[in-house]
Amino acid sequence: MEKNLKPECIMQRTLSIIKPDAVKRSLTGEINSIIQKNNIKIIAQKMLKLSIEDAQNFYNVHRERAFFEDLCNYMISGPIIVQVLEGKDVISKYRELMGATNPENADENTIRKLFGVSVEENSVHGSDSEDNSKIEIEFFFPKREIFNI
Repeated sequence: MEKNLKPECIMQRTLSIIKPDAVKRSLTGEINSIIQKNNIKIIAQKMLKLSIEDAQNFYNVHRERAFFEDLCNYMISGPIIVQVLEGKDVISKYRELMGATNPENADENTIRKLFGVSVEENSVHGSDSEDNSKIEIEFFFPKREIFNI
């Protein structure tokens, strides 16, 4: 990597989850369209249903929090879409595009403002750091399922 590249010019990957509430309401296409219109590539995508063990392992960082059990039960309530997104500074760019965790506090035209129902049913998840992005992508995707396009 060239040393004179600014951090915002570095290509990154992040994990996105379209949560059960959005999948149930058939919002995947609309969410994908918003992602792609913001110059973010979807380089891997699949639908799956988490087991309780998968949900607990994925959200292990929240195990001691009061909402942990409700979060895990919500995430296993229906199918989800997991995605690997790629783009320049995509971690912060996608987090901005998602909006605040609480849809009521989210900026206009963000995914959560447009589609979120509540703090729990806020339609999408995105990794919050480079380290977590790597861990979260590896949780769902073997390397053979991620394509450079």
